[in-house]
Amino acid sequence: MAPTAPLTRDRVLAAGVDLADSGGLAALTMRRLGQSLGVEAMSLYHHVPNKDRLLDGMVDRVFAEIELPTPGAPWRTAMRDRAASARAALNRHPWAIPLMQSRTAPGPATLRHHDRVLGTLRAAGFSLELAAHAFSALDGYVYGFALQEASLPFDTSGQGPEGVTEIAESILAGLPSPDEYPHLAELTTWYVTNPGYAYGDEFGYGLDLILDGLERAAVHAAGLDDAGADRVR
Repeated sequence: MAPTAPLTRDRVLAAGVDLADSGGLAALTMRRLGQSLGVEAMSLYHHVPNKDRLLDGMVDRVFAEIELPTPGAPWRTAMRDRAASARAALNRHPWAIPLMQSRTAPGPATLRHHDRVLGTLRAAGFSLELAAHAFSALDGYVYGFALQEASLPFDTSGQGPEGVTEIAESILAGLPSPDEYPHLAELTTWYVTNPGYAYGDEFGYGLDLILDGLERAAVHAAGLDDAGADRVR
């Protein structure tokens, strides 16, 4: 029999993430976590003092999966890439969505992530106030989109656009009368007749709207004319 790997904080956090990935936060108890590692629950407290610290560490692991903006990269490119990476991480770990900004003891990956995002915006000429607005708007959009994706009644990651079409057909069939809900009927009919539609494509569209607005706000705040606007691009 191969020797059991020693219990470490990293192993405890990794097992916690795996348990939450497979069953959600409701499945995450210290007893079940200990069972998954082959130890008594009391052994875990040598590495995480309580469940709150366990969740702090798990959230920090999710932040560590999100791509950090590259120093010197154009801010729009950096924010777009970071948003896409955050969405992908949250799709892998949907349990983390409501926890990402709620922890009172953020870990090093969380702090590094926030500092790099703010630093990228500040280096691009954003005022401190506008950088805070930008961070809030982008995170609100990313987390909200990821939450909506996780709640959709079809699999956006493995089944492609077919799930959207099936749901649209079901909604259309269940409408008492297209005349009673004309706009909903119009939209669902469009889904049915455009089977190539994928809900995930909406992410980039909405993200560009936010980035366009932030760019205009940065240019306006800096008092730049069109020729000088390249400073914040």
